[in-house]
Amino acid sequence: MKKRGLGNSGLEVSAIGLGCMGMSHGYGPASDKKEMISLIHRAFDCGVTFFDTAEVYGPYANEELVGEALAPFKGKVVIATKFGIQEVGGKQILDSQPEHIRQSVEGSLKRLRVDTIDLYYQHRVDPNVPTEEVAVVVQDLIREGKVRYWGLSEAGVETIRRAHAIQPLTAVQSEYSMMWRQPEEELLPALEELGIGFVPFSPLGKGFLTGTIEKNATFGSSDFRSIVPRFNPENLEANQALINLIKEVAAGKNATSAQIALAWVLAQKPWIVPIPGTRKLERLQENLDAADVELTAGELRALNVALSEIKISGDRYPAGSDYAKRAGK
Repeated sequence: MKKRGLGNSGLEVSAIGLGCMGMSHGYGPASDKKEMISLIHRAFDCGVTFFDTAEVYGPYANEELVGEALAPFKGKVVIATKFGIQEVGGKQILDSQPEHIRQSVEGSLKRLRVDTIDLYYQHRVDPNVPTEEVAVVVQDLIREGKVRYWGLSEAGVETIRRAHAIQPLTAVQSEYSMMWRQPEEELLPALEELGIGFVPFSPLGKGFLTGTIEKNATFGSSDFRSIVPRFNPENLEANQALINLIKEVAAGKNATSAQIALAWVLAQKPWIVPIPGTRKLERLQENLDAADVELTAGELRALNVALSEIKISGDRYPAGSDYAKRAGK
């Protein structure tokens, strides 16, 4: 597995990481713990050194899973987790008050079975706590040896600049894929200017870009996609043009649709590290092999021209929802 540096921080990780959320949160009932530990071990054997989780995934169950799975590989992997979202009475609330960040870091250290969290993200910007205040708390945690590097998730450029001025950020995590290219407008130029790495989640469009989701697909109530507009039948059908394009490119490269989608993300910048998630060993191997799929400059240009002519139907979050309101702040 190739390596990549996250910005100017000096933190080096595998070119493709593993998003662990879906193993226990967000995509239906949690998977068998032993099977998921085996999958995480397989990822490590394949060269993955970058694993992503958060305290709210479960809540807590995903950190416990990742901590148990990676315990044998201490010092050989980079674990990223997140603070700032709590589940109270079945509803998620934002809480980045300094005292709560300190409670969160202690809980995450225990569940992850580590002495230091490698990369600690603020999961979403809390409008009730100034970004500078959050940065100072994390700065203290870094001085205390409880955190190595920090980042922001789904933050806007102004917030990123303000946070970075207090304690330099190592990474920003946001959705980015062939079907969600908004980060190219402001976010990616700002990250390049500031020397901050980019960690795209959902680089496969929550599974859509694999080309395996039928236009009449339905999702259970515990699957987040059941409320996502882009996954309603009309939009699934409308967006088949994108799938057809990807399949055409894949056929010419002797690759799968998922591999083309990931190779496209990797080709954008050398400091981008996508974190596709999966529960299946065969999908894991397929995703990781994308690191060896090379898109030439000419192929990338042609693909981007074709992408620009396809209008994506359906938002990534329900309009007016808390999910939508929290993004880009």
